[in-house]
Amino acid sequence: MKPELWWQDDSQLAESPLWSAEAAAFFWVDISGRRLWRHDGSAAAARSWALPQQIGCIALREGGGLIAALQDGVYALDLDDGLGLRLLAPAAHGADMRFNDGRCDRQGRFWVGSLHLASGAERQAKGRLARLSAPGEAGPWQPALREDLLVANGLGFSPDGGTLYFSDSHASQARVWVCDYDTETGRAGAPRDFITALPVGRPDGAAVDAEGGYWICANDGAAVLRYTPAGRLDRRIALPVAKPTMCAFGGPAMDLLVIASMRPEEGTTTNPLDGALFALCPGVQGLSETPHPCKEIKETKP
Repeated sequence: MKPELWWQDDSQLAESPLWSAEAAAFFWVDISGRRLWRHDGSAAAARSWALPQQIGCIALREGGGLIAALQDGVYALDLDDGLGLRLLAPAAHGADMRFNDGRCDRQGRFWVGSLHLASGAERQAKGRLARLSAPGEAGPWQPALREDLLVANGLGFSPDGGTLYFSDSHASQARVWVCDYDTETGRAGAPRDFITALPVGRPDGAAVDAEGGYWICANDGAAVLRYTPAGRLDRRIALPVAKPTMCAFGGPAMDLLVIASMRPEEGTTTNPLDGALFALCPGVQGLSETPHPCKEIKETKP
């Protein structure tokens, strides 16, 4: 149950770890470093790709590769072709915003949240949580579930897909909500409180295991926490870094939990492990992520 160092580079803000069974490797991003990473956990070196913009999150793409939420829109990433980018949908926000946490539901629909780029007291509560349109739906984006978030985060779906979790990780909010979710239409019901306060830190990125447990990274709390579907805290795993950002299950048996982290401030660290990724086998399996069928989205211009 003790987390071990899994990978370390010079990342400032490692986020969005994602297991690809096809690649037999984890992908993740360094948001502020504008870089995508891939590593299989072996002694071999990790591979990385430079990006022209900050990258908030990634999801699997049907037929191979990834989709990614960059600053000005959602793109298809063709990793075999020198990271060729093809615009899928423009951002549903202004130039002072960027995408943050995101993932596909159990049917492959892509949900993503955003945040205002200002920091501290200057940050405005205009982050959105919305999803890309499916065939037959108007526009590239569906109406947002929320449009008043400071830092949209913590997205997760229950094993049967009928429950959606999300959080606002800003220190002034620091809470997690839950919604009933219609798997047929991709519509979420009214949010209700799931976690009103963590025992340590504030909620960041999350993962859901095969038993329905909701694993949330406690940023500023040096821990990853597991909550039951009823909202009861039943596990707390201490980490050697203060600011874990997001966790994900993977590996051939889906029993490895990889946890990303960030440095406290831009270009600085008081802990040489800040920004690294850690791994452990927590004794429960995760769930495979459903790829997004990119062909269903019209190409549009921002």
